[in-house]
Amino acid sequence: MTSLGPNIATWIDRWAGHQPDALAVEFEGEQTSYSQLANKIGALANWLVESGIEQGDRVAWLGPNHPFALELVFACSQVGAITLPLNSRLLPSEHRWILEDAEVNLVVSEDSFCEAALEAANGIAVQSLSSLVYPLKSKPAEHKGNSHDPLLLAYTSGTTGTPKGALLTQSALMANAINSFHCHDFTTKDRVLTFLPLFHVGGLNIQTIPALLAGASVLLHRAFDPGKWLRDVEEWRPTWSLFVPATLDAVAKHPDFATTDLSSLNGLMAGSSTIPEAVTRPFFERGIPVGQVYGSTETAPTAVIMRVEQAEQRPTSCGKPATLCSLRIVDDEGHDVSRGQTGELWIKGPNILAEYWRNPEATRESITDGWFHTGDIGHVDEEGWVYIDDRKKDLVISGGENIYPAELENVLAGSALFVEATVVGIPDDRWGEIPIVVAAQDSGKAQDSEAVLELFTGQVAPFKVPKKVFWVDALPRNVMGKVLKHEIRDMLKDKKL
Repeated sequence: MTSLGPNIATWIDRWAGHQPDALAVEFEGEQTSYSQLANKIGALANWLVESGIEQGDRVAWLGPNHPFALELVFACSQVGAITLPLNSRLLPSEHRWILEDAEVNLVVSEDSFCEAALEAANGIAVQSLSSLVYPLKSKPAEHKGNSHDPLLLAYTSGTTGTPKGALLTQSALMANAINSFHCHDFTTKDRVLTFLPLFHVGGLNIQTIPALLAGASVLLHRAFDPGKWLRDVEEWRPTWSLFVPATLDAVAKHPDFATTDLSSLNGLMAGSSTIPEAVTRPFFERGIPVGQVYGSTETAPTAVIMRVEQAEQRPTSCGKPATLCSLRIVDDEGHDVSRGQTGELWIKGPNILAEYWRNPEATRESITDGWFHTGDIGHVDEEGWVYIDDRKKDLVISGGENIYPAELENVLAGSALFVEATVVGIPDDRWGEIPIVVAAQDSGKAQDSEAVLELFTGQVAPFKVPKKVFWVDALPRNVMGKVLKHEIRDMLKDKKL
């Protein structure tokens, strides 16, 4: 990545020189040109340095989608600091764990989240967004950041239920952008409509950051609203937008979908989980192809892509490895399997994480000779197309949000409402998947599903709460006593529960 320059903010400076008046970001009626964006980034970098932020320090952001979240990424790249986007849907107790694990130096919060930020910070400095005042016309901060510096610390829960921080360098984000360029063929004429949360690497890195590095324009929505998306497609005329299955479905079912002019779109991209054909069909029928992106937080995330012009012929495939990525399908011993055979997907490329934050054991377990173990099960057909068949790690992806059963099982542990219980995901037409509880109860004792679901109140974020309880005589286990979740999913699929 020798052409990167000192840091990724250099690219914004270059576009400010080439096209100073071109639109970079639009948000709630306010337009920011590339020259203005470069000035904001430089001024914010100065403010960070004056506030005591040094190379390697962590700066967290808590709030909904806002241009500041993007400015902070680029400002941290200038300083050599690390930005940590917090999932605004988590509880303060969940934020606190992350802030303490990362030893965050500063939290910047959108004003409506300040109370939650202060509760979570536990003594860490908190700055409200409205109180940030710094001169835009000032001498730029010294560019200490370089392409090898860590830039993004994105927390993703592990199979133990304990969040892990995936540490991505500036060069990883640039490699990811090149993969995205290959997927979208971005030019300065492209217009990207972003509504997915910027606290996820998907919302941040699949289209938004790459579009800015390509000199394109971004229209940022604070949150998803299908009616607003349709109105802005007609009025703002975007060429691209990124979805998860639940948001695709919501747009297709909106009463204005059939009459909205979608002709500006080159296509749509979708990710986060497998996309049912029934969800994409309404868009193909309107002449709007839907491509796919496969990856994870640890791959920044663009690793496998299905370009839009190839998507309709292979609707169940997620594509082929992106430009800078290599892919292997391996067995349990790490040996390559034959074409058509299933195994775990391993990804290699300059876009994968440098490490899990201060967790060398997890890093060793997840990376072998530069190959990241995705934990997903899939296969490659004779023509090289990649298919995802199952999730080895039992992750539930609901509406684009990662939900880890282990975290929910920790809440269930010790309850007297059942003998034993576990959590699995089941398919859902709207959300992709939903978490459900499968509990075993002694014969003759009450099966109180409502009381079981109430255990989660105040313990986890609302979107994580299981939606149903299924009762069984006993959970299926192997000879080692491990719960056989695949058998439970099969029983649910066959309607045997």
